[in-house]
Amino acid sequence: MAPDDNNAGFFFNGAMDTLKPFIDDGTLVVKSGQTAFDTVATLRWSQEAAQKRMEDLITSTYGGGSEPLAGVLSPFDGISRGIITALQGAGYGPTLADGLPVVTGQDAEIASVKLIADGIQHSTIFKDTRTLAAQAVTVVSTIAAGGTPVANDTTTYDNGVKVVPSYLLEVETIFADNIQEKIIDSGYYTEDEVRAGVAS
Repeated sequence: MAPDDNNAGFFFNGAMDTLKPFIDDGTLVVKSGQTAFDTVATLRWSQEAAQKRMEDLITSTYGGGSEPLAGVLSPFDGISRGIITALQGAGYGPTLADGLPVVTGQDAEIASVKLIADGIQHSTIFKDTRTLAAQAVTVVSTIAAGGTPVANDTTTYDNGVKVVPSYLLEVETIFADNIQEKIIDSGYYTEDEVRAGVAS
């Protein structure tokens, strides 16, 4: 998460709302003890900074024959790729089947969709920009016609001054077994693009 991005707080709070009970009861163990936003945030969503931080954590916390790392929750595919590079460089993997820890992501970037297809990255969150664009057109058209856009969330997004009415769209979690259906069959990326890891 990037401390210079307002959205990062929402990602962090959402994750911690889910994870904290499992951390508190010992089901999940954060060996570094780093669970505060200011500690775990990655400035400007930097892949390089994420890789360096993961390398440092592996050295400081997971060396010397200690119990290996099981997984890393990442809120952005660029950060995920940095984390994966650090893990592979430290001898994990190279794939999930070979012992690479579970690494999540977000944004369904084509390079990470390829990693998921190749059994390297575990998953990513897909926010279909076509759906977002269609909703944006609906909002603008409504305002242009003198109306008030429909909001389906009037409690979540508090910017410190007021709660901003929002329209939240559904997202999809992408795993290796639904890339074909959710990404390729929907026309978001082609099979060749996924195979290459590059959008044309």
